[in-house]
Amino acid sequence: MGKVLIIGAGGVGTVVTHKVAQNPEVFTDIMLASRTKSKCDAIATDVKNRYGVEIKTASVDAEIVDELVKLLKEFRPELVINVALPYQDLTIMDACLEAGVNYLDTANYEPKDEAHFEYSWQWAYKNRFEKAGLTAILGCGFDPGVTSVFTAYAAKHHFDEIQYLDIVDCNAGDHGKPFATNFNPEINIREVTQRGKYWENGQWVETEPHEIHKPLTYPEIGPKESYLIYHEELESLVKNFPTIKRARFWMTFGQEYLTHLRVIQNIGMARIDEVEFNGQKIVPIQFLKAVLPNPGDLGENYKGWTSIGCRIRGIKDGKEKTYYIFNNCSHEAAYKETGTQGVSYTTGVPAMIGAMMFLQGKWKKPGVFNVEEFDPDPFMEQLNKQGLPWQELIDVDLEL
Repeated sequence: MGKVLIIGAGGVGTVVTHKVAQNPEVFTDIMLASRTKSKCDAIATDVKNRYGVEIKTASVDAEIVDELVKLLKEFRPELVINVALPYQDLTIMDACLEAGVNYLDTANYEPKDEAHFEYSWQWAYKNRFEKAGLTAILGCGFDPGVTSVFTAYAAKHHFDEIQYLDIVDCNAGDHGKPFATNFNPEINIREVTQRGKYWENGQWVETEPHEIHKPLTYPEIGPKESYLIYHEELESLVKNFPTIKRARFWMTFGQEYLTHLRVIQNIGMARIDEVEFNGQKIVPIQFLKAVLPNPGDLGENYKGWTSIGCRIRGIKDGKEKTYYIFNNCSHEAAYKETGTQGVSYTTGVPAMIGAMMFLQGKWKKPGVFNVEEFDPDPFMEQLNKQGLPWQELIDVDLEL
């Protein structure tokens, strides 16, 4: 049915490649590309051994539009699945427009030299994608992605009016390392050290990093200290569901992780500006990335679960209703299936499902869209089939 180009050969790219190979009736021709072709070749060999599916590979610098356009025109995919770095989003979107290819990503754009992310840069492409007759699907990982689809599903089936939304993200796994990040350290550390922010009564309220926190109980895991941070899907969800009075995002961190993070910041290793060292310019956080454990190698010893979901309060038939929809994912099961840990798995599976939705014509219209703007039902059905089954609890104490 469809020809896809996957850009990015990290943990998430590994999962996406495995999952598209598992669905050959939808994905008939697959290419994996990144700056380092040998990484792509290793993933392709593993996929061939597991499923007997051939994956083409290529080298491309995702920051150079001309290189991307050349590859797109040579391979001619229907869709690019962008699981590269967030600061490469715009060059890939530019290349897709020039080559006439549809686009999907898992995280919104952020500048390389500023720890700041918002959708405005990508939303600005709306008219260009409309005029080109192309679809761009933004934020199709887990959070953002599944959490946004969960919200759309709740709005469609359970509420007349969503008023309070809390997205809760718990990683209760243990990888056995003193300190490691679950995805690219450069992006991960930038994300969790910024100021907190949440939506309340029509405006954004800013907080100090990790200032607001409380224990929340996660299904089959128990209570975990959860910290209010800013996450990108809040921006699109309050826009697309204007009845929301308050929207927040919570993430769990262990005390040891926070201690390491505080030291990294205090000694300047989280800096994203250049410093001079031995006569050359280096960016401290990029050096840190080189010495920290590779997130793609954590899976082998990872034990435990992730639990990510939406806790929603609103009105149905004139009465107040609470609703909690979530997925629990096993790190061990993720590693057994794809050779990666659960955080990569929970991001990569939804990216594949979003690509499936596009190729099947269910999520396909000219313009730039966040995932909650499409019909959630076929996506939700595939979550259950593709390894991320969801559960729902109705009229329970949300603890928030």
